[in-house]
Amino acid sequence: MDEREKWMRAALREARKAASRDEVPVGCVIVREGKILSRAHNRREETQMATAHAELLAIQKACKKLGSWRLEGCDLYVTLEPCPMCAGAIVNARVGSVFFGAFDPKGGYAVTLHRTFEDSALNHRPAFEGGILEEECGELLRAYFREKRRQKTKERSV
Repeated sequence: MDEREKWMRAALREARKAASRDEVPVGCVIVREGKILSRAHNRREETQMATAHAELLAIQKACKKLGSWRLEGCDLYVTLEPCPMCAGAIVNARVGSVFFGAFDPKGGYAVTLHRTFEDSALNHRPAFEGGILEEECGELLRAYFREKRRQKTKERSV
């Protein structure tokens, strides 16, 4: 297993925690110098905050740990392609590299709907790569939403 898969598996563990709490299963870890600096998973339902995405929570923890808003030299691993809000935070935090699992056809702002990390108008452009453990990351999300649809159908039939 290469380094990218190792860290994405750590992000997947976070995503599974989110699923176990009935949150959309997205997990994130931030790695610096071969060690996990911070980890987080989606907590929007728990906190009732629109901004409680895994990436933002992990960035907040990493900044606090480093005592700096700059995360230069850090790698961010997330199980789903970042949304516009998270892509913007990644750029603003000066994250060095971004690795994501599943592509997001409805909200992905790394490559799918917009190529944020390649936008020359921005003052920082992290390196990035998508599709790491893509099938595993994607299946976790598909299973979660299948179950949500099943529950909704069951509720309607009662």
